[in-house]
Amino acid sequence: MGDSREPLVDRTKFTRSISHAQDELQSFRTYLRWMCVDQSNIWTACLSWFLFIFLGLVVPAVSHFLLACSTCDARHARPYDWVVQLSLSSVATLSFICLTGFVKKYGLRRFLFFDKLCDESETVRKGYTGQLNRSLKIVSIFVLPCFIAETAYKVWWYASGASQIPFLGIVWLSDTVACIMELWSWLYRTTVFFLVCVLFRLICNLQVLRLQDFAQVFQVDYDVGSVLSEHLRIRRHLRIISHRYRTFILWCLILVTGSQFTSLLITTKANSELNIYKAGELAMCSITLLTGLCILLRSATKITHKAQSVTCLAAKWHVCATLDSFDANDGETPRTPGIHGRQAFPHVGTDGESDGEDAGDEEDDLDNNKLIPAYAYSTISYQKRQALVTYFENNRAGITIYGFTLDRSTLHTIFGIELSLVLWLLGKTIGSL
Repeated sequence: MGDSREPLVDRTKFTRSISHAQDELQSFRTYLRWMCVDQSNIWTACLSWFLFIFLGLVVPAVSHFLLACSTCDARHARPYDWVVQLSLSSVATLSFICLTGFVKKYGLRRFLFFDKLCDESETVRKGYTGQLNRSLKIVSIFVLPCFIAETAYKVWWYASGASQIPFLGIVWLSDTVACIMELWSWLYRTTVFFLVCVLFRLICNLQVLRLQDFAQVFQVDYDVGSVLSEHLRIRRHLRIISHRYRTFILWCLILVTGSQFTSLLITTKANSELNIYKAGELAMCSITLLTGLCILLRSATKITHKAQSVTCLAAKWHVCATLDSFDANDGETPRTPGIHGRQAFPHVGTDGESDGEDAGDEEDDLDNNKLIPAYAYSTISYQKRQALVTYFENNRAGITIYGFTLDRSTLHTIFGIELSLVLWLLGKTIGSL
């Protein structure tokens, strides 16, 4: 964290929210421009809002009210279409407003914390740049499978029920245009939603990289004041992320929960008929929304868990240093004459097994069961180490939503509330049959 921090570019270039066109964000800006969510000037802003209103609101409304096909046969009827359209349009509206607001207010470089990378180590910079390059692929991985399934369903629906579906003028031309518009609308809404979720995951991964780099301070004889200053900087960035994304995460949780309970309510009624033709699109919509919500919650809980693991790491560092030190009259940790160089404790786990045993994919320098090497030439006193550990214990960092920390216990609470509501709803529907 010290010697390897050499700025990739001049610091003055990072102070601007809108940087030169040939930087590391070039492909990302191009992607946003093709999605028409770039509002860098008045013309692109008008185009962005027009496309959102057309594909996000007008096309779904026209599709539902004009193509409901109430007179179609059982396979082409769409009794759950209103839930699908309302759910996708609501989360797309939330995502579009938040994304355009973020980019317009902070700028893409500042929003993605690229203006802060000049203060990070080369490992963090390279790791974060790699994460950025993979983020658009992750969006495609989530969107394309569902889009292929949606395309197959829409093509079958229009092709097999062409004579029953309302049309204007030529049947095949009208159905082709309607099918393409519906598919573009579905692709636009889901892509905007997944893009905001993946960007949150990207920003959280930056903080994970920083925390893993921060863990290296306990492997060297580092100054306590510098450790405290670095941790305060990480906590500040976590507060910034929480403040920016708290509204989106909260409303996303509310909208997805409302959508799922509405779907459960209408599909468990006594007169409801469930089959792949009627409920297939509803199931696909539920998978899309729940996947995006899981990306948000998993990213938030992961960074919170990593941030809180610093307390365990600091306590372990304090114990290892205390065990290897001798008492001194001045209270400082003296140099040990009998040890030359840095002698490490045996790397064993808590159960006494060696490092060769599989400890899982989540183990890293920040969260592991290895003892920390003791340092023969450490000059950090016991009181300073104890004060630092006490600070970590009373200042736990993480992603918060209006004061509530998003950690694993919070997820358990959310799951318990959701399960209680599901059981109550099933008692009102299936239990009354």
